[in-house]
Amino acid sequence: MLQQNVSLKPYNTFGIDVVAKQYAEFNDLRELEMLLPLVDKSNILPLGGGSNVLFTNNTYNGTVLKNNIKGIQVVNETEDHFYIKAGSGEVWHRFVMHCIQHDYAGIENLALIPGCVGASPMQNIGAYGVEIKDVFHSLEAYHINDNVLVSFGLDDCDFGYRESVFKRKLKNQFIISSVTFKLSKTPQFKTEYGAIRQELDKMGIHELSIKAISDAVINIRSSKLPDPAKIGNAGSFFKNPVVSIAHYETLKAVYPEIPGYDIIENGMLTGKKLAAGWLIEKAGWKGFRQNDAGVHQLQALVLVNYANAKGAEILELSAKIIDDIYSKFQVRLEREVNIIA
Repeated sequence: MLQQNVSLKPYNTFGIDVVAKQYAEFNDLRELEMLLPLVDKSNILPLGGGSNVLFTNNTYNGTVLKNNIKGIQVVNETEDHFYIKAGSGEVWHRFVMHCIQHDYAGIENLALIPGCVGASPMQNIGAYGVEIKDVFHSLEAYHINDNVLVSFGLDDCDFGYRESVFKRKLKNQFIISSVTFKLSKTPQFKTEYGAIRQELDKMGIHELSIKAISDAVINIRSSKLPDPAKIGNAGSFFKNPVVSIAHYETLKAVYPEIPGYDIIENGMLTGKKLAAGWLIEKAGWKGFRQNDAGVHQLQALVLVNYANAKGAEILELSAKIIDDIYSKFQVRLEREVNIIA
């Protein structure tokens, strides 16, 4: 049912109180097809968990369509893999836990990432050495104007770092309805990223399993990242920047402790990925607060809404951080969060 002037505060993890001119929810493609003729197709915002958006105005003058498509099923199986299809409205962490319970390996490092399944390929979400493109098989998406369901394979999605074709060339043209993942029967454990090894040792884990790794990831994320139910946030606000080898060496000469991760392309070292959180903390922003907009006291990569911050205030804070980081390190940060005007 199409509703008028609905507050989106419960539907975005920043907790920004913005009013949508029109709002509706759909549980399947049939309901979506019934809704689309009733709205202005040029101004539609599909919304899943609302975990990667920042509304910057008091009003959103288009139509917000909340995606509630659920369902998880095995659609194919080979000697080495399970192919698991999930509705785009499934909560991502719940889907990860389902796969771990059934011994489908490959996404255990992505536990506790907020949001829904449909956003995972759109953002090419990633953590602790794993990205969606590593386990992605295909997706189905509904073309808003052509009223057809289209299938996309791995190459069609043009995945990049927190990027896909749906954030660039095909932005605002499709609503993702389901995603199929290619998950392994034999786990390939990735424990070399972040503090996973240390956390496993602290947990007393001597025999690796996908559940042990997911538990370690959950512990780490819970200790560093604020719960959106308690403090409004969208997780990592900025992408980790990539710089040239020469620029990295220049920075390392001044800051010997600066972390840097190799970027390998076609077998060659082409650059270094820096930790945006480290840069922001080094620049003195960690724990900064102005009114209700701030930088989290435990994780500088996370901007927070302590109570009643406006989206514009958080956006302004992010702009100040971007300018300051460039001034101090000559590194230009990019926002990972989608800005909705």
